[in-house]
Amino acid sequence: MSINRPELAAVLRRARERVRPEHVGLPAGLNRRTPGLRREEVAMLAGISVDYVVRLEQGRGPVPSAQVLGSLARALRLDVDARDELFHLAGTSPPGPGRVQMHVRPSVLRLIDRFADLPAIVLSAKGDVLAWNAMSSALHGDWSAVPPQRRNLNRLRFLPDPADPPFSGVGGTPEESRATAAHIVAGLRAAAARYPDDPDLAALVRDLRTGSAQFAALWETEQAGAWRGHTKTVEHPTLGPLRLDCDTLHVPDADQAVIVYSAEQGTPEAESLALLRVLGTQALEPQRALSRRDQGHRFVGFPTESPSAL
Repeated sequence: MSINRPELAAVLRRARERVRPEHVGLPAGLNRRTPGLRREEVAMLAGISVDYVVRLEQGRGPVPSAQVLGSLARALRLDVDARDELFHLAGTSPPGPGRVQMHVRPSVLRLIDRFADLPAIVLSAKGDVLAWNAMSSALHGDWSAVPPQRRNLNRLRFLPDPADPPFSGVGGTPEESRATAAHIVAGLRAAAARYPDDPDLAALVRDLRTGSAQFAALWETEQAGAWRGHTKTVEHPTLGPLRLDCDTLHVPDADQAVIVYSAEQGTPEAESLALLRVLGTQALEPQRALSRRDQGHRFVGFPTESPSAL
C-alpha cells in the first residue's frame, strides 16, 4: 500500500477541528482562534513534535509509523473505522487480532466525560493510560505531559524516570503500597497469558524484569489476576492524603478497564473531590510549548517527586 498524502492531511485536519479541548482533559483557555484542538495540543497528546503534525496536515514529511498513527487516532478520538481509514491512507495495515487493544471507542470516551465530578481513566490490558477526564488530571497530574510510551502504570510504578512530570503518588501504609504493586503485576501476568504474540507487551515485560528488582520478584511470585475494585490513598499536593474507592468497569470486547475514583457522600474525601473540581480549573498557567499566537493553558502545581504508583 502507498500513502495518500492529500487525503491523509485532510482527514487529520477535519478530525482535529472536531475535538474540543475539554473532551481530552485540557482546559479551553482564552482567546481560542481555532475550532477544536490546536496543532500543539494534538502533538502534546500524541507525543510527537508540532512540526510533525504540521507536515502531516500539509501533505508532506515522512510516512508515519503504526505507533504514531495509533497515538494520533487516540488523541483525535477516532472510532475504529476512522482509525482504520487513517492507517490505510498512510499505507499501513491497522492492528490485527492477537494484539492488546489500544484504541478507545468514542462511547467509552463519552462515558468518562460524564463523570464530571469523579476522576476516571481508561486502561489497556497491559496498563497503558489510554484516556482520562479533566478530574483525573486534577487528581493525578497532567497526563498529556507524559510521553505516550511512558503512559503505562507499570513503567511509571517500577521504572521511574527523572524526566517524568510530577504526579500525585500513592500514600498510605507500606502494606498498601506493596498491595498496589502486586495488583498491577497480577494484571500484567494475565495480559501476557492472553496476548502471547503481542510484541509491545513482551517488550514491556522484558524491560520491567530487567530494570526493576521489585517487579522481577513479584513477577515470579504473583499469580495472574484481573483489575479489581480496591481502596487507595492518593497523596494530593494541595488537599493531602485522600482515601478513595477505585472501582473497575470492564469493557469486555476491547479488554479495557475504566477506573473511577470516588468517596462516600458526606465524608471529608467527598468534600475534597468537590473542591478538587474547582481547584483543577483554577491551577492553570500559560503552556510554554505553545506559540504566542495560540497560547493555551494546562494544569500545574503537582509535587516534584516521581509517583510511587498511580
